Amino acid sequence: MRTEPHSGRDLALPALREVYRAYVRAAGGLPALPDPLRAELWTSTQLGALESAAPHAAGHRLAMGDLIAELHRAAAPGTRAFLLGIAAIGPQWARRAAGKAAAALRDLPAPPWADALGQVTPGPAWLIQEGPLDGDRLVLEFRYGPEHTGPHHALAVRLMQDSPTEIVVVGDVAAMMADARKAVQAELCTVQPVAQGAAAGRLRAALDTGTPPPEDCYPALALARHRAAVIGS
Repeated sequence: MRTEPHSGRDLALPALREVYRAYVRAAGGLPALPDPLRAELWTSTQLGALESAAPHAAGHRLAMGDLIAELHRAAAPGTRAFLLGIAAIGPQWARRAAGKAAAALRDLPAPPWADALGQVTPGPAWLIQEGPLDGDRLVLEFRYGPEHTGPHHALAVRLMQDSPTEIVVVGDVAAMMADARKAVQAELCTVQPVAQGAAAGRLRAALDTGTPPPEDCYPALALARHRAAVIGS
């Protein structure tokens, strides 16, 4: 099934019209965010809410198509920024449609961080083990492109039996690693470097089980999928 903006005023799911309008209103504040990481987190949170509310995958695709169409129809700087965010880190099957809709609004101003969306370079990866009852935590570091145009950050995903139970985006990587070293000294956990590919492969498998993750994982889910795919590309 393709995800393309719907023509005219027709919606595949007209009962969600007010939901889409709420997303349009919320997008008004997006261009004021200070950097690409915060913009991606905002986008990921909105997309996570839409996905978690969908009853099945087909309904999710229809809702995404409607949302893209409504963002395009609103034709505002915030909705263009939201479309750019979807084109950068949204579901693979929705990115082309979102990119086309954003391109059609090219006369509207874009935030200064727009070109950096999704343009991250992977850094070190770590495995933190806190004990058999706490599972494993994969930590993958990223920077925005070779010019470091956005914040250094890390994706930290806790896995229990290779299923995600917590997804956190860490803005202060140095502080996180300092806390981890203190925990190692106190014999509360172990920290070991792991190959990028191995960490990303395990993460992709965990995010692609077909089983819905815990509700708390949804806000960072789109960003986590994007980061895992970056390492595999």
